[in-house]
Order: sequence, then structure tokens, then C-alpha cells
Amino acid sequence: MNVFVTGATGFVGRQLCARLTALGHQVTGVGRGDCDLTVAGALEARPHPSYQHIYHLAAWTQAGDFCLRHPAEQWEINQKINTHVLSWWMAGQRQAKLISIGPSCCYDPSLPLSEDQYLRGTPEASLLTYALTKRMLHAGLLAAGRQYGLRHLTVVPSTLYGPGYPLSTGKQLHFIYDLVRKILRGQRFGEPVVLWGDGEQRRELVYVDDFVEALIGLANAVDDELVNVGAGQDHSIREFAAAICAQTGFPAEQIQYDGTAYVGVRTRHLEISKLERLLPRPPALPLVEGLRRTIDWVSGQL
Repeated sequence: MNVFVTGATGFVGRQLCARLTALGHQVTGVGRGDCDLTVAGALEARPHPSYQHIYHLAAWTQAGDFCLRHPAEQWEINQKINTHVLSWWMAGQRQAKLISIGPSCCYDPSLPLSEDQYLRGTPEASLLTYALTKRMLHAGLLAAGRQYGLRHLTVVPSTLYGPGYPLSTGKQLHFIYDLVRKILRGQRFGEPVVLWGDGEQRRELVYVDDFVEALIGLANAVDDELVNVGAGQDHSIREFAAAICAQTGFPAEQIQYDGTAYVGVRTRHLEISKLERLLPRPPALPLVEGLRRTIDWVSGQL
């Protein structure tokens, strides 16, 4: 199968391209350095075979309060990226199924986090602009399906984790990497460990390899749907911190919590009954093992 991947140099993109290649597919991937998707015609200017699957992973965002500080840029850049990818698909790759990633921040936190609620309500205010660009992406897929009969799929993961996540200086990190790095630096260098929020906010994690397997499985089996991929269980930040401390030897009682800091939504736990109905999956990697691998990765980058 010929497969095209945008965002191929990102955390998920690298894992996805490696897995697709290992499965015997012919993979063409583009990243920010070799194809600027904010430029109209950038994809059309490249030679392309006929693809069967297009995975659209590219997005302009970061974790933490990045969306809060860059709302106009989030709207402009992500709308350009998504419009150009969809225009290229609809004009010249109609035989392909387009598989996109829809972040869980698209959900209104006051509503059930089930697929039928994805386009309803109002997302968290600090993430509103980015979330709405992703809702518009899904709306574009639905429109292409209605007008042209094109096949599509939107997959919505919980927070992904595991080795390979970029830890470049100056970039805000998803919460689990922020916890691991702060606790490791506290253990190794004696730095104070101050975590954002009161520690009672709740999150769930999906190991990146497990997500990639689910993503490929859904792409091969499911058309014209939106599907959550979650862990089925969430934990508080204090619980995650205690688990990391147990593996690193840092005293959990030394952690400080800054209740005035930005934390986004208080809880995010996806409903996954649709996933369980559509896709039989092997057992997920246990959290304790996933954390060990993640801690080893971050430790090697300090």
C-alpha cells in the first residue's frame, strides 16, 4: 500500500512511519523542514503516486499554556495547514482515505467525552481556537464525504506518552514529560520540584506504540467515523507523580504544588466503548512499564 503522512517528523509521525514501513507499506512522509503546509500548492509541487491512505498528523501547537498565548497564530496557521491538505486530497487523491487526528481538547469538558459530543458545546476557553480548527478539519472530512463520496476517519487520542518525545529547550511539554523531567532533575540535581495545579486534576495516558497500532487498525477497518482511543482509566497528577517517584527514588513528600498555575481542564477521560466495539485490541502496555520506558528516555536527555 502507498501511504502518505504529514507531520512525519513529529512524535507520533516517526512512530507511525516506522510501523507502517515494518508492515511492508511504501511510506512517503513530510515534515516541517521539507514541506511547508502553510504555503498553498506546496503539496501539489511534489511528485506523488496514487495513495491508498493519507495520515494527516501535522499541526501547529504545543502543550501547557501555549494555546492561551498564541490564539491568533493557532487559528491562522492550523487553518492554512488543514485547508491545503484537504484541497490537495480532494483535487488529486480522491481514491485515498484521509485519516486525521482530532485532539481531545475539542470536547466540551462539561459534556460526556463520547464521539457524539465532538462537535457540540464549547471547548475549554484556553484551548478554544486550536480546538475549533480541529473541529473544522473534521467538518471538512464530513463535507468531502457527503459531496464527493471520499472516505475518511478521525481518531481522537488521550495524551500520548513513551520514548521519543522531543524535549527541546524552550518548548512546553505535555504533563507527563514535565512531571518526569522535574522529578528527575530534583533527584539528580537537588532542584525544587514544583508542579502546576493542586495535583487533583485527572488525566489518562495511552502509550504511543499502543496508539499507533490502534490507529493503523482503525484505518484498515473503519470508514467515515470518529473514534476515541483512550486508556479506559484516569489518574490524578498526584498519583502519576507518586508512581514516578517510586521509580526514581525521589521523595514524593518533597513535591510542591502551585495551585495558582494554569492546568487547563480539571479532568479528561475519554469514553472508549465505540473503540472496543469496532476494534479488538491486544492488552495495552501496563502504565508502570510505560512510565519506566518514558523515565529512561527523559533521563537520557538530561
